[in-house]
Amino acid sequence: MRRRSLLLAALPAGLVTVAGCGDDKSASGKAGASPSPSSAPPPKIVEGPLPAVTAGTKFGEKPTIAKGPGEPSKNLAVKTLIAGKGRPVAENDFIEANYLGQIWSTGKVFDNSYDRGQPLLMQLAQGTIIDGWRYALVGKKVGSRIEIAVPPAYGYGKSGQPQAGIKGTDTLVFVIDLIEAFNSRSSAHGKPVAQSDPALPKVGTNTDGKAPKVTVPKTAPPAKLVSAYVLEGDGAPVKADQTVLCQFQGLVWDSGKTFQQTYGSGRLSQFSVQQMEQTVKGLAQGLTGKKVGSRVLIVVPPELGYGDNPPSGGVIKKGATLVFTVDILAAM
Repeated sequence: MRRRSLLLAALPAGLVTVAGCGDDKSASGKAGASPSPSSAPPPKIVEGPLPAVTAGTKFGEKPTIAKGPGEPSKNLAVKTLIAGKGRPVAENDFIEANYLGQIWSTGKVFDNSYDRGQPLLMQLAQGTIIDGWRYALVGKKVGSRIEIAVPPAYGYGKSGQPQAGIKGTDTLVFVIDLIEAFNSRSSAHGKPVAQSDPALPKVGTNTDGKAPKVTVPKTAPPAKLVSAYVLEGDGAPVKADQTVLCQFQGLVWDSGKTFQQTYGSGRLSQFSVQQMEQTVKGLAQGLTGKKVGSRVLIVVPPELGYGDNPPSGGVIKKGATLVFTVDILAAM
């Protein structure tokens, strides 16, 4: 089992865990229990003091951070060490980032993603991430390295985080490499792959965040699972024990009706591949092994979908073959 961050809230999981993104102002961001006090007012942001980064000073390198110099500020200290050139991050975006966190007074490292070899994937929203990150990273550009010092009120408050060795009086220091950010306008940007089989649905290759057009042929559906690239990305293959962040739509083969989608909803989907295996097995199997950054067509026969037990009250009937298009934005 992959080790999760000690600092940040656990990722939500389920059949289709849908979470608000930066361009949806009505999104509540209730994707998990908040690890930081909800009553704290917005912090004053200052430039320091901040400890020096003494080694690993390049973007993507595991940093070494000196012990905090003297007393930390009671405000949130934020400094851009390397300015990125990507788009600015907005409230409720999902971020992909590497980070190292240590305690100001002792210099003790309590968590880092560099050693795990797996960046953090988390929504920058109240209730899913400590407020120090949420306030510090909004407006920062993708490709930036940010150093922050988080006072207790914007970290874990008076209770601290005992399992990580964090006391309720500890100021926390982070170096964060902001790799990527995603919102509901995000799409896969892989290389188009020829769609030459007339017995399979044709899927649009637009990359504007809108739902790709799906044309289902007027023929009998395939009897076996189909998983094919529409746009082939260059990321790592999705593993069965990962959580994926994606855009998706699901249609019924016979009627062509859409039963669920994220495109145009102001939201993205985040779910565990393992848990998906327990609900729509064909979708989990179709995603496993496909590269991050891809758009994938998945045709799920009834025995790998809902079979004779479809969701009540919807357009999916008994024995339905399902058609999915999935833009795999990130995986953790």
